[in-house]
Amino acid sequence: MKLFSAALLAVAATNVSAFAPSRGLVSHRTTTLSMTTSPDSGEDRRSFVTKSAATTAGLALSTLATSTALPLAASAKATKQWRQVKVPFEDTVYDIDFDSPTHGYIVGARGSFAETNDGGQTWEPRSFSNLDAEEEITYRFQVVSFNDGEGWVLGKPTLLLHTKDSGKSWERIPLSPKLPGEPTGILATGPNKAEMITSSGAVYTTENAGRNWKAQVKETIDATLNRVSSSGVSGASFFTGSIVNDQRDEKGAYIAVSSRGNFFLTWEPGQDFWIPHNRGTSRRIQNMGFVRGDIKNGLWMTLNGGKLLVSSATDLNSEDFPFEEANIKTGGYGITDVAWRNDDEVWAVGGSNTMYVSKDNGKNFAFDKSANDIPGNLYNVKFFPAFGNAGWALGSSGLLLQYVGENA
Repeated sequence: MKLFSAALLAVAATNVSAFAPSRGLVSHRTTTLSMTTSPDSGEDRRSFVTKSAATTAGLALSTLATSTALPLAASAKATKQWRQVKVPFEDTVYDIDFDSPTHGYIVGARGSFAETNDGGQTWEPRSFSNLDAEEEITYRFQVVSFNDGEGWVLGKPTLLLHTKDSGKSWERIPLSPKLPGEPTGILATGPNKAEMITSSGAVYTTENAGRNWKAQVKETIDATLNRVSSSGVSGASFFTGSIVNDQRDEKGAYIAVSSRGNFFLTWEPGQDFWIPHNRGTSRRIQNMGFVRGDIKNGLWMTLNGGKLLVSSATDLNSEDFPFEEANIKTGGYGITDVAWRNDDEVWAVGGSNTMYVSKDNGKNFAFDKSANDIPGNLYNVKFFPAFGNAGWALGSSGLLLQYVGENA
């Protein structure tokens, strides 16, 4: 999950703290939305808006580069293991998920939403018939999550959608403005079940399709840092009250970076509060995640200037983590995401559509030229072990790449 994403949810009665577990049902009305194929007029409208601001998404990563030259690793030995797949829009693609080997969705900026029924070879635009055209295009759909035909979509500003029939129909879940922070991620965990995290570190679960939400963390990150700011965590006393780039592992543990990138935090199910950790470097943290999808296997950390650090398994209660710098020649371009395909093969993506592959568990990386001639930036790379280990890389300007391996 990109990680990686916002909205607000229904929590508890007005006389109960936002972090207190719900004591009863919270009733509300849901709005039913029908999924339809986007008409030609809708595509023209989106095309017009997209072309009028085509470079907006790319500007976010332009400051990550400290050099205008391409990475030095772009040599004759560079691989090309990804192929571009056409999508029906030109906006940033933020997330992708599948509920079967053939059926899935992608979501993106300016209300971009598309569906595939052939494993991602082709994508068809979709829209919500109950949302006005002008209203829909104002949303930035940032997270999509499916589990056995039941799915959730998280959007910004303030939008949470839920489906029980693989996207044929959707309901709009009312959301409370009293929630601490804005939701940044959601995961479908079973029939009528989901888990959501907010920018204040609140973690909630629902077992009745969003009618009630139960808090899993007993205090906000602000409250935690006020208690431990004298414990030696650099930057904790300057915390602005929000986290970014939160990611969840397969067992429910989370890692998040402070909004200023000067320290990070971890949380595991059963803990009452988040644990802050020093970054161990003077460089600003860009993003963090898990080695092979499990916090017990270790962590990875990307830093300003295109640096990548990888740690082995360690005690999360310790102050220091045994991070080691990976051998990766980025030419100064920032690394935005990292993902393990298997125990040895690791992929990293970043600014200016750079891609790198490691075959030794993240110690050494080589340049991959799959997106070398495509303008823009890559933001996300994901693999789906449950569906043949299919791999996808997402980026700006409607960029979607499919992993095809050495035979590309």
